[in-house]
Amino acid sequence: MDKQITVTSPLLPNLDEFQFMLKEIWDSKWITNNGSFHQRLEAALCEYLKVPYISVFTNGTLPLITALQALRITGEVITTPYSFVATTHALWWNGIKPVFVDIDPATGGIDPNKIEAAITPKTTAIMPVHVYGKPCKTKEIQEIADKYGLRVIYDAAHAFGVEVNGKSILEEGDMSTLSFHATKVYNTLEGGALVVHDEKMKRRIDYLKNFGFAGETEVVAPGINSKMDEVRAAYGLLNLRQVDAAIEARHQVAILYREALSSIEGITFWDDMPGVRHNYSYFPIFVNAEKYGMTRDEQYFKMREQGVYGRRYFYPLISEFSTYRGLPSARKENLPEAHKMADSVICLPMHHELSKDEINRVINCIINK
Repeated sequence: MDKQITVTSPLLPNLDEFQFMLKEIWDSKWITNNGSFHQRLEAALCEYLKVPYISVFTNGTLPLITALQALRITGEVITTPYSFVATTHALWWNGIKPVFVDIDPATGGIDPNKIEAAITPKTTAIMPVHVYGKPCKTKEIQEIADKYGLRVIYDAAHAFGVEVNGKSILEEGDMSTLSFHATKVYNTLEGGALVVHDEKMKRRIDYLKNFGFAGETEVVAPGINSKMDEVRAAYGLLNLRQVDAAIEARHQVAILYREALSSIEGITFWDDMPGVRHNYSYFPIFVNAEKYGMTRDEQYFKMREQGVYGRRYFYPLISEFSTYRGLPSARKENLPEAHKMADSVICLPMHHELSKDEINRVINCIINK
């Protein structure tokens, strides 16, 4: 029986090095609350990601929730239905109404041409997503935000290390959030981060993620507890040493997929964008059932039968879930491109440990219908 090929595999640090760091944590008996590893990780991430200020969190959802709190966002926020549910859940938990607009099929991100029509007097922000780490049309989005006085918070969960013409994509908008979940290119087991542009906001974020404490006896805001502990910070420091090698290994997988699948009628995929440093976090293909001779779901389940576990990511759309489907903006006729993508996508196995034999097994599942 061939080994199952999973859609991803976690980047793990060297166990001996991790145990050495654990010994240091055990000896210090400082395991949380802004310890030395936490501070070192934030500094190292700022340097690696080319950003001025970053605050690390215990997961990738809490930075979204905290960003909305820190910027005092209320009313309505324009966002995309083509994302993981955490994007919209963060709005819901803050009592904010999500307003969905359709996506740009070239990027999978929010379509700037659809944003202005969705703006109302209650609109206070735009929350786009860099889908699969592919940069949104940030220039157009910012121009709209500036025109209407809106904030822009980017869900950059997939965009670790992504740059455009040498500049970090995380520098765009008012804030960007990251996920360091085990499935991501870079992980801290669970974790996340919030990127901001000035020291004052960094300080406010740090208060909010620690119950609002600004000192031993002073609470300045109704914060929550979302601090990253020392164990995960140490783990993250070690993973930062090897993430470039992992990204390059993913790049090589992408090259092999593209070479093999470029001539398959009914199967399309995205090429690299000019000037962009990609992280190859995902490799989505899109199945045109009429041309390919098989529906996306037929292909997806055939792959599973052969031990190849892709993912229909993102399917169904957030707007199809019971919590959100009653919203006027969730109507299917308003979101044709998002539905088309959700109904045709399969993210192929993509990670740093895939062997050539495993890559060929994935390719053969698609070529041999």
